[in-house]
Amino acid sequence: MSPLFKSLTLLSRRVAVAAGVRHHSSLITELMENMDKKATWDRFYAENRSRASTFKNFEWFFGFDSVRDFVMPPLQQQQQQSHPDALLQVLDMGCGTSALGPSIYRHSPHPVRVTCADISPVAVRLMQEHVQAKAIKPHSASSRLEFVELDCTHLHEHFGPSSVDLIVDKGTMDALLRSKGGKGKAGLVLRQCLKVLRSSGTLLQFSDEDPDARLLWLETEAQEQGVMAAEVGVQEVGELRGVCYYCYQVTPRCIIQQ
Repeated sequence: MSPLFKSLTLLSRRVAVAAGVRHHSSLITELMENMDKKATWDRFYAENRSRASTFKNFEWFFGFDSVRDFVMPPLQQQQQQSHPDALLQVLDMGCGTSALGPSIYRHSPHPVRVTCADISPVAVRLMQEHVQAKAIKPHSASSRLEFVELDCTHLHEHFGPSSVDLIVDKGTMDALLRSKGGKGKAGLVLRQCLKVLRSSGTLLQFSDEDPDARLLWLETEAQEQGVMAAEVGVQEVGELRGVCYYCYQVTPRCIIQQ
């Protein structure tokens, strides 16, 4: 059972109890089939927040410490290729209420502008309030952190072509690929990522999906008229609660026009 399924199963039970519903298998199915919908995530984050006395970051898989060694090297490489004082553009795509984006902002020794984007305005508002209350300070005084409501199938509306150095996706593509109508959206998101990434930039996808399946999907979707538009690789992150996780690295070969 995937972490997303476990989390949404728990959510559906809570919602069912609140509504007085004893048999909620249909509710689980409804949530699983609609993970590409804004309303599903608004409901999820609002329910999680209402059940807790204080705000707590929600991590689908693991925290920043588990992926630090995958995230920081691409930033260092980009910094070496740019002006020392240049702000590296980082996108935490489908950030939810994870601490991943703020942790990059907090720990990166290089100046970064971290944009934490999510389709759910509830998640965005919760994170804005949390960061303001905690007064998180960056490692570099020039670094910036922002939270925006953004449908990741429309990245081009917020970012210009070849403007982003690093995109981090921790479970967002998984949610799309595992929802009923999300596979087409997942392919669109991937092509949007390749469009806004610099030629030297990187998309990191953290997932529990087996490389045999994910690599084939990435290689198939990252094509334009039969020509590969990206280099695709994979590294094993490690095991958590009996589940093995992977880091898929996608680097543009060229800009995809849409």
